[in-house]
Amino acid sequence: MHILKLNLKKSSYNIIIGSNILNHLGKYIRKLNIGCDAYVITNTFIKNEYGGLLNKILKESGFTVRFKIVPDTEKSKSLEVATSVIKDITHYDKKRSIFIVAFGGGVIGDLAGFIASIYKRGVPYIQAPTTLLAQVDSSIGGKTAVDLNQGKNLIGAFYQPRLVFSDIRILRTLDKRQIQSALAEVIKYGIIKDALLFAYLEKSYQDILDLKLPALEFIVMRSSQIKAKIVRQDEREEKGIRTILNFGHTIGHAIEAAARYKGYNHGEAVALGMLVASDISRKLNLINSATAQRIENLITAAGLPVKIEKISLGEIIKMHYHDKKFIGSENKFVLVKGIGKTKVVRNVPLKIIRQALKMRT
Repeated sequence: MHILKLNLKKSSYNIIIGSNILNHLGKYIRKLNIGCDAYVITNTFIKNEYGGLLNKILKESGFTVRFKIVPDTEKSKSLEVATSVIKDITHYDKKRSIFIVAFGGGVIGDLAGFIASIYKRGVPYIQAPTTLLAQVDSSIGGKTAVDLNQGKNLIGAFYQPRLVFSDIRILRTLDKRQIQSALAEVIKYGIIKDALLFAYLEKSYQDILDLKLPALEFIVMRSSQIKAKIVRQDEREEKGIRTILNFGHTIGHAIEAAARYKGYNHGEAVALGMLVASDISRKLNLINSATAQRIENLITAAGLPVKIEKISLGEIIKMHYHDKKFIGSENKFVLVKGIGKTKVVRNVPLKIIRQALKMRT
């Protein structure tokens, strides 16, 4: 079991990583003294696979438990679903001291965190991520949000969990596409911050796809360390440091929104977004063709898409204007200067963005 401390003064918390550690979750929550009544937001598959075990673990630690199932789809990240869940919480939360447990992937984590941030002006919540994508990325850092038709994550808040608890063994239930999707975010960490991690992925991507626990544990641990360090330096993305975590996400989110959250999952869209950002970087002479090809080769090896299909480029351009990094009409792209190095560039010409998108069709 590995314990990382994310130091954020009053909002500090531990990130606990290990294999077959779910049995210890109740003990760690009890130490936090955050309440006696657990409201667990999850999906049908995780509830069926692990709900009984989690229920037993929490009750043995002295908590009451209520499960709330939401569909395992990006459409669950909506104001309508959030309102429905909050109404259900009010029925449970009578003469109780509740905390929320996000027991699922990125959708569950974002939704549960958002609800925790606004219900009664904020209640404690725990991230217990069950997908590789959530364990390496979305469960850490306190970004919570729901989507609008106009764009992804447009309504949200920075609201830190009290604990992130990542059991690697749960990942064995994931299908290949879910692992591939998560690899996009791990590749992102290598590109923006860690050339050695990128090289490791080039050599060991097959071990990850084959769900070998040592490889999974290594990438969860290393990704968590990188993200925790960045978040600690710039919790609310006010200093420009945390911005680099958005590499690939400006166009990636636009692709998801343009596709109405169908066809491409988050990791696949981010992979395409990283390729577009790499192509823009190449056109601006920030990297050479060999570096761009190395990025594309790893994304290809991971089984992620390298071409945008069945989506209008005009719609992607339209949706990219909703990116939260825009300042008025001024865009802001995280680009790559080399493996492990980034540069934030403002006012990338629309002509170059279009050219890079066309290279991916």
